[in-house]
Amino acid sequence: MKRFVYADNAATTKISDAVLDSMLPYLKEHYGNPSSIYSIGRDAKIAVENARKQVAEALGCEPREIFFTSGGSEADNWAIKGAAYAQKAKGKTHIITTNFEHHAVLHAVQALEKEGFDVTYLSVDEKGLISPSQVADAIRDDTALVTIMYANNEIGTILPIAEIGKICREKKVLFHTDAVQAVGHVAIDVKEQNIDLLSLSAHKLHGPKGVGALYCRKGVVIRNLIDGGAQERGKRASTENVAGIVGLATAITESTEHLEENAKKMAAMRDRLIGHILKIDRTRLNGDREKRLPGNANFSFEGVEGESLLLMLDLSGVCASSGSACTSGSLDPSHVLLAIGLPHEVAHGSLRLSVSEYNTDEDIEYICSIIDGIIERLRAMSPLWERIVKEGKES
Repeated sequence: MKRFVYADNAATTKISDAVLDSMLPYLKEHYGNPSSIYSIGRDAKIAVENARKQVAEALGCEPREIFFTSGGSEADNWAIKGAAYAQKAKGKTHIITTNFEHHAVLHAVQALEKEGFDVTYLSVDEKGLISPSQVADAIRDDTALVTIMYANNEIGTILPIAEIGKICREKKVLFHTDAVQAVGHVAIDVKEQNIDLLSLSAHKLHGPKGVGALYCRKGVVIRNLIDGGAQERGKRASTENVAGIVGLATAITESTEHLEENAKKMAAMRDRLIGHILKIDRTRLNGDREKRLPGNANFSFEGVEGESLLLMLDLSGVCASSGSACTSGSLDPSHVLLAIGLPHEVAHGSLRLSVSEYNTDEDIEYICSIIDGIIERLRAMSPLWERIVKEGKES
């Protein structure tokens, strides 16, 4: 039988047994609306508030600073637009971000640009990093918000969040970070890192899809994104996804309790992939070698088309991605790879392999055993590779 290897955990993860078990009672017996006053409604309300405590504990904040959402994209939009509108009333209409954010952030700030906000896009270097001094130099008297991701979803680069947060706090500018890829995989303490707003999503850490959370520091005022009811203390209308919220809480507790051992295991598998794949001619690792998520390995292969590479991996039973999951239907090269300076033809030949603690050494061995042959076969069919080889010999 063909082996099956799931190596696209940056796109989504499988739900853990503990998460599923915690959710089932709120789908079957305790299915009440948390706003109802009868017993199964009260049970649901208690579950939501207990979950809020668990998420707060994982982030180092207070339960009242946690608001549940439908996922990371909603949390990003709420943080950015809510903060921007609140700060506009104070005459602050300038936003700072980077040029390789997730589209939930980029599209949110672009929408605000159309409304008259001024946005500064900081350029990342060839490793996908920015320096705290770039942020400090970009802050103006009218800066309303700095929004910079904790870790990049495509190339796995981890940014200097604590240092950026310190600068923003000193200059009295709100700081938001999209931590969807980071929560549950690296240690986060929102107080120590001077984070005002943080977005997260359950399905990146073995929780269910369709649920996330926004951390909003006590005293920070943001406008509502969704109106229509008094849920989430009047800040976010919509009947709570109780089972999903309970699943998120279980997932974040489970992942943070085992964070160090899981990170060590994933990093070892990641490094084995990197060590093997970089032996392939004209191949590069995208992102910083050290400052990266434990489970992320992103490569570019000259003379290879990313879509063909994914299809051949799929035929061999390996699930991977080329670029971010949210734009997987696009034929355009990844904006992240272009941002770190890759030419279009090289950016097209990218591969992201993202492992989780559920992967095994045998999975990594299998990927290593097939990737060389796949790259060789694709290059043999590529007129671009023929030109690359010819130009290389001539030089």
